[in-house]
Amino acid sequence: MPYPTAPWNLKGFAYQTLHLIQCDRLKPFLPPEFEIISVVPNHTLGGVYLASYGSGSVMEYNELIVAAGLVRRAGEWGTWISHIYVDNLDSVAGGRQIWGLPKEMAEFSWEKGKTGRVVVRQGDRLLCTLNYDWQFPLIRQPFTGSVFSTLGQEILFFTATAKANWAIAGARLGIPPESPFSDLSLGQPWMTISAESLDLVVNDPKVVGQTTASIAFEI
Repeated sequence: MPYPTAPWNLKGFAYQTLHLIQCDRLKPFLPPEFEIISVVPNHTLGGVYLASYGSGSVMEYNELIVAAGLVRRAGEWGTWISHIYVDNLDSVAGGRQIWGLPKEMAEFSWEKGKTGRVVVRQGDRLLCTLNYDWQFPLIRQPFTGSVFSTLGQEILFFTATAKANWAIAGARLGIPPESPFSDLSLGQPWMTISAESLDLVVNDPKVVGQTTASIAFEI
């Protein structure tokens, strides 16, 4: 299945919710080699990322990422992605085979304007909804984040850099009980960031260790 080599450059728009997640909720999704980073007692920082990548991207697709928390290993820290969904089979293959991300297919429905809504489904199962309205503009500047993942028994580490017209947005997140990530008990975000005119670069991963927990993907 054809997909571009890394790095991937993606252009479009996105919404990132921020939540305090109980550390015990993250543990079932995390290999034993990682330490959970607490930002307040017994809670880590995570969230839901919803994006649409269009013209100028290496591939055009929609994406839902569940960042289940912050983790540390061997002096490095980054985000752990427990669930990730897209609507492009080449993106599924590339995400799994390059970065070891557990990408699955889903369907996305956007209603965009001054107020908007996105609905993500996987067949008859509702994964989540996000309703958003007001925005408070911030300055355009770059932001770099780091991510851990596993590919087979290899632990991978990679970075992604984003430039965008950032804004604080009013948003309401809905995650029904049947959603695969409802066990994280995300609740409502304490903050949501919107990114317009997004320019995202996802860099090559590097191998930083071995894990006893391996995931086999079926492409």
